[in-house]
Amino acid sequence: MNWLEATILGLIQGLTEFLPVSSSGHLTIGQQLLGLNTSAADNLLFDIVVHAATVLSTIVILWNEISQLFVGTFTTTKWNYEKEYVAKIFLSMIPVFVVGMFFKDEVENLFGSGLLLVGICLTITALLLAFAYYAKPRIKKNITWLDAFVIGIGQAVAVLPGLSRSGTTIATGLLLGDRKEQVAQFSFIMVLIPVLGQALLSALDIVKDSTAIAGIGVAPIVAGFIAAFIAGSFACKFMIELVKRGKLIWFAWYCLIIGLIVIISSLFK
Repeated sequence: MNWLEATILGLIQGLTEFLPVSSSGHLTIGQQLLGLNTSAADNLLFDIVVHAATVLSTIVILWNEISQLFVGTFTTTKWNYEKEYVAKIFLSMIPVFVVGMFFKDEVENLFGSGLLLVGICLTITALLLAFAYYAKPRIKKNITWLDAFVIGIGQAVAVLPGLSRSGTTIATGLLLGDRKEQVAQFSFIMVLIPVLGQALLSALDIVKDSTAIAGIGVAPIVAGFIAAFIAGSFACKFMIELVKRGKLIWFAWYCLIIGLIVIISSLFK
C-alpha cells in the first residue's frame, strides 16, 4: 500500500464512519478495487489507525458536548445528568469490551474473509435502517440504562465488516424509541474510549515489535490518518443534521444495492 492508496482509503473511512453504510465494509471494497493484497493483521492495523482519526474528528466536532460532560462529571460530587450520561456510556461499552477481550482473533480473521460477508452485512444494515425508519415512533425523554446496554450490544455486533456501527447503534436507539438527535450524539460519543483504547494497545504493540507496520509502512499510515480525520470532521457534522431530519431510508437503499452487488459479484466471479 502506497501513500496515495492509503489517502483514498482514509477518505473512504472518514466519509463512511459516520454515515450508516459501514466504513469497514467500504474499506474492504476499496482495498479490493485498488488490488491490495494485504494480510488480515495489516488490514486490522490500518482500520484501527483510521478509526482513531475519525474518533479525534468526533472530539473536535462535539467538543462543546464532550467538555460539558467532562466538567459536569469531575467538578462536583453530586449525582447529576452528566455523571449519569457518562455512566451510561461506560455501560454501553461492556459488550464491545467482552468481544475485544475474548474474541479478538476471531474478529481479526473476519477482516480477511472476503467480500461475501461484507455484502451480507451491508444487506443487514439496510434492513436495520429500514426497520428504524418505518417503526412507529415511541419518543422517550432520555436514553435509559437498558437502552444504553442494548445499543452497546449493537455496537459489539457491528464489529462484523459490512455491518455499519453508526447505522446499527442509531437504528437500535430509534427502534427503542429514543430521540433522533440524542441517539446520534450518544452513538458517536460511545465509540470514543473503545477505539482510542484499541489504538493505544496497537501503538504499544508497535513499540514492542518494530515489524508490526512493515506490511503497510509509516507514510501510508500517516496519509490515511490525515485523510480520515479531515473527511470524518465533515461527515460527523453532516450526519448529525441528517439524522435529525430522518433521511436514513436513502442509506438503507444504498446499502441494499451495494450489498446485493457485492454478494452477486462474490458468488459469480
